[in-house]
Amino acid sequence: MKGGYRPGAGRPKGSRNKKRTETLADIYAAAMAEDMTPLDYMLMVMNDPKCPVDRRDRMAIAAAPFCHTRKGEGGLKTDAKEKARVAGVGRFRPSAPPLKVIQ
Repeated sequence: MKGGYRPGAGRPKGSRNKKRTETLADIYAAAMAEDMTPLDYMLMVMNDPKCPVDRRDRMAIAAAPFCHTRKGEGGLKTDAKEKARVAGVGRFRPSAPPLKVIQ
């Protein structure tokens, strides 16, 4: 037999609601009022000492890719530009343009 009444199951009578100091809706409303970007919001939560440590950790992990790039990250175009910048130095740099004769 499934479901139905079971003695002692459910919420105890007279128990109080758990109150949060700030609800997520309040935090979100404050962020919207300040016209924050999602990255600014993550950094705000990460630097807030009143937030729980596990939440601050999750925000730090989520914000990291937007603040720092990985060592090998880039692309073929980025790599090509970097190689061209390095190659154009020293003996192999482009020569100066020809002088213009003004009449």
